Amino acid sequence: QVQLVESGGGLVQAGDSLRLSCAASGRSLSNFNIGWFRQAPGKERESVAAIRFTGGATSYADSVKGQSTISRDIGKNLVYLQMNNLKPEDTAVYYCAAGVTDWSGRPFIRAEKYNYWGQGTQVTVSS
Repeated sequence: QVQLVESGGGLVQAGDSLRLSCAASGRSLSNFNIGWFRQAPGKERESVAAIRFTGGATSYADSVKGQSTISRDIGKNLVYLQMNNLKPEDTAVYYCAAGVTDWSGRPFIRAEKYNYWGQGTQVTVSS
């Protein structure tokens, strides 16, 4: 129903910035939330941020508030995650995911609410 492809990862140094992209195809995202998640080796998947595609309301995990910004390009069915001042602990595979939207409050960020997942893009931050 929804195909998602992440891009923009790579090897960067601590303090650098990176913008990840999530490209969606198959259908409009007008009735979806898009979330960003990350998973480091040997650790559980962690929520990062989410955006309600219609209206643009956002949610952020406490760990990334002030560091990361989620946004979308409505016409291109693209969702971005801008990450600034990267630290080695940000090293992980970053995934985007889509779930049928809610319509009140902050968009949900829990991974179990998301049904469609991309394959991930690796972000490695060196010190």
